[in-house]
Amino acid sequence: MLRSGHTSSGRAESTAEHSWRLCLRAMAFEEELVGLDLLKVLKLCVVHDLGEAIHGDIPAVSQHAHPDKSERERRDLLTLMAPLDDKLRSELLALWDEYENTASAEAKAVKALDKLGTILQHNQGANPENFDYAFNLGYGRKHTGSTPLFSALRDLVDDDTRRRMLPPSAPAR
Repeated sequence: MLRSGHTSSGRAESTAEHSWRLCLRAMAFEEELVGLDLLKVLKLCVVHDLGEAIHGDIPAVSQHAHPDKSERERRDLLTLMAPLDDKLRSELLALWDEYENTASAEAKAVKALDKLGTILQHNQGANPENFDYAFNLGYGRKHTGSTPLFSALRDLVDDDTRRRMLPPSAPAR
């Protein structure tokens, strides 16, 4: 399934690429994720967007207009997992619910890395001319200020966003 974000070449990013990049971010920051169960973090990364496999993702800039997003994705996830045995289906659903509800330290970390990843994708992608980079500056803020690590990463991606917002002829700050 394709997502609304774009790669640096302008191609739509796939859900698989998005999840893969999230896993890589988690692995890259393993040493900073002190006290977290990395296997659980990676499982959460893999399942976090499985609910998008049927109807696709809702662009971050449009999510406010879809208050039923979580319920729809959960229903789609249940449809997708229907052929699985009860044990595996229950495990995957529990992981998805944990992520969706940020119900553990691992889920909070994955949510923060996911929100940061969306901003990175916006900053790195070949976006339409009218792309609203200012949206990035507020997006996911409640999830990205939870630890010094995520706050520092947020500062970096916000600086990158501000550079993207400058007119092409403006000098970089």
